Amino acid sequence: MKKTSLYISTVSEDAADVAARFGLGLEVAEFCTASNMDRDFDVYMPIVAEKMRSADRFTFHAPFNELCPAAIDPLAVELAERRYTQAFALASRLGINKIVVHSGYIPLIYYKSWFTERSVEFWKRLLDGVGSDVVLCLENVMEDEPELLTNIVRSVNDPRFMMCLDVGHAHCESSLPVTEWIDCMKEYIRHVHIHNNRGEKDEHAALFDGTLDMPEALKKLEKDCPAASFAIESLSSGDSVRWLSDSGILED
Repeated sequence: MKKTSLYISTVSEDAADVAARFGLGLEVAEFCTASNMDRDFDVYMPIVAEKMRSADRFTFHAPFNELCPAAIDPLAVELAERRYTQAFALASRLGINKIVVHSGYIPLIYYKSWFTERSVEFWKRLLDGVGSDVVLCLENVMEDEPELLTNIVRSVNDPRFMMCLDVGHAHCESSLPVTEWIDCMKEYIRHVHIHNNRGEKDEHAALFDGTLDMPEALKKLEKDCPAASFAIESLSSGDSVRWLSDSGILED
């Protein structure tokens, strides 16, 4: 893994320090909470600006709380569209063109075929207002298999709409090994969230702290998805970067 392809999510308490020390990028995550883009913008924007001084390349995580592009209630769809459009404008203002978005899928609430159809309609509509240099990366969270998001991205059929494989989410939400997720999604993976857990709940633990075989997953991703970037999304990141380096995975 090249250093130029590795980012640190700012959910990590030491993100800015680690990015500066190792020459890594940052994934701006402060605006995952939508109200930070407006009501609390004057509080969070100076924090983000200061952190961005520590790196020279960035990705952006869009808000996701209570947002579902395939919601049953049309007013909920309007809210999702408003918040995503707001996030895209803010990312553009910050000079960031790779943006992570969530699907909003919740098991037992949505039929998968219906969810797919509605999601495709939503993302095609939103892409009408997105620049040609922007890439939206659809992230798995509560999905129990990779085909759902793969089918959505394939059906949207737009180079500006790709995937973010979250290996930690796949490990704890699915009985399938992460390698099978990669096999299914590899054509579309442009970004990867990396963190570990014990396969029971979403812990966002260090890369080496869990039952997911991280070296195996990263080796396969580098081989099958050469265009992908990576973001450590653990609660702290220094130990994970050192582990990557000591393991010979991270290269200069």
